[in-house]
This record gives sequence, C-alpha cells and structure tokens, in this order.
Amino acid sequence: MGIDERLAEWRTLALRVEDEVAKAVIGQPETIRLINVALFARGHVLLEGDVGVGKTTVLRAFARAIGGDFERVEGTIDLMPGDLIYHTHVDAEGRPRIDPGPLLRHGERLTTFFFNEINRARPQVQSLLLRAMAERSVSAFNRDYRFPQMTVFADRNKVEKEETFELASAARDRFMLELNMGRPTDRAIRRSLVFDTAFHDTEALLERVAPGLLPWDQLNSIGALVQSSVRSSETIERYVLDLWEASEAPQRLGIRLEGVDMDRLVLAGASPRGMSALLRAARVVAWLAGRPHVTPEDVRAVLPPVLGHRIFFTPVYELRRAEIASALIDRIMDSVSVP
Repeated sequence: MGIDERLAEWRTLALRVEDEVAKAVIGQPETIRLINVALFARGHVLLEGDVGVGKTTVLRAFARAIGGDFERVEGTIDLMPGDLIYHTHVDAEGRPRIDPGPLLRHGERLTTFFFNEINRARPQVQSLLLRAMAERSVSAFNRDYRFPQMTVFADRNKVEKEETFELASAARDRFMLELNMGRPTDRAIRRSLVFDTAFHDTEALLERVAPGLLPWDQLNSIGALVQSSVRSSETIERYVLDLWEASEAPQRLGIRLEGVDMDRLVLAGASPRGMSALLRAARVVAWLAGRPHVTPEDVRAVLPPVLGHRIFFTPVYELRRAEIASALIDRIMDSVSVP
C-alpha cells in the first residue's frame, strides 16, 4: 500500500472515531475534533471545563474507539510521585506487596492517561508526569518502562483555590492544546441531556461507541507520516513566523487591551516548542480535511488552543489570565495579515 492510500485509509478511520465519540457526547463537536487533532499530532491535552460537562466521558469514549488501555488518576494533596509508579498493599495472606502503579500496570498498551485535577497534585508529582509526557517513559525498579503510544489528558480544578498548585510555565508548555469544554448552549441539546434517560447512564452511553477502531500501536508511525506528507508553503511559514513575533510583542502591531499596559503584559511569547506544535496541529487539520497542504484557515483553527496557554504574562497580569489570554489571541489573529 502506497503512502497516499495509507493516509486515506487512516483518515477514514480518524473521522469514524469522531463519529463514534459523538454517539456518547453530544453538543461538543469542536472539542471532539481538537482532541482528535491532538491524538494524530501526538500531543497532550490540558482539558478545562465546569464540573459535570462530560470531560471524563469524552476521554473514555475516545479511549474505547481508539483501543489500547485507559487509565485515570485523581489529583489529591497527598498524592506522591511514587503513587504513579507503584502500589503497596497487604494481600489476603497478610503479606506486604508492591504492584505496578497506574503508569506501569498497562505496559505498552497504555494509550490514554487522564490526570484529573492536576493542580491538586504537588509539583513533584507534576514533574514526574512531565517526564512521562516528554519521553513517554519512566524509570522504576532499575529499568525503563515505555508507553510509546500514550496521550496524556489533564484537567484543572478552576473553582477551589485552597490546596492547589498551579502549573508552572514549563508544565503548561508540555501540553499541545488547552481546551475549554463548556456547557452546551443549544436548547435542544440541553433538553436531551436533562430529560433523555439515555444520557443518565454513562456506561450505556459508552457501549454505543464501537471499540478498537484503530491499530492503536501504529499511532506514532501514522502521526509521523502525516507530518512528513502534508506540506506548508513559504507563505504559510512567513505567516506563522509573524504570529510568533506577535506573541512576543503584541504592542508592536498596535494591539491594545482595555485596562492593560501592553508594554508590561508579556513576560515571554510562545516557545519554539509551541510554534512547532502549531504547525503539527495545523497539518493534522489539513489532513482530516483531505488536503495535502496547510492553509491559513488550518493554522487559525488551532491557534487559540495551541498558543493561548503558551504566552506567559508578568505576575500582575497572570492573575487575570482567564480574561486576557483569549482576548489577546483574538487581537493577534485580527492584526496579523492573513496571506
């Protein structure tokens, strides 16, 4: 099978994954598409949203459709790094035992790892997760354990502030996308979620999703093939470099935000890793649309979730990130000339 045929076959599978997930999660088409983009761009996702909007359900639906194994960890103040690696307990015969923890117990079958309320976990735990994200491996028991196909999803508790540890800039930069999964606004969808009893049983919902649609152990290879096959022109490259410069010094483009001293706003713009992630995600958007090249619309489709959490503000404005970041990205998209 040639490269084009293989890409076309995988594109059909990728789009079917979205259709299957949508059977369990309604009213979230953008979130489903962007999670799919991250999956095939081989990037991790920081998922935000209010309690009860279906974050865990959408991830479990993806895990079921993709195949491989799913693992979930709850962030708590007393969670320690070792708790991700091993589990100690007393067996039925009263003897102490050490078993593999959530990162290790599935071996190379681990494809979806969900860290719920990551900002409740101590920085030491976050640091261990960062290594697992960056290298898709950890060291334990005098050997390295690898999970090459793993995608990490993390959720932040945005309500309570006590006993929480906000992610450092280096930690945020490890996530390809930051997605805000909001409440659906369509009244018909709201009616279905409240009054249709099918949506009251998560396990029954997940049964709607066809399992194991993908050869999940080939995710890395197909992701690399997409990146090497979808082209970006010199025009697109100039556009992306202009966006990068705008993230570093938006005031140079005349961008203004109400109540913000623009000369004191940005501590650091997007990193090289962030701009690389932008192109990786845009190539996947183009591939899912059946195009062999990236367009400005592909870049703009992923710009907010890729760069919004990667522009770092000075401390006085970092406290207002939720209101400033999205407004700044919108102004950057409006101000940088689209080829």
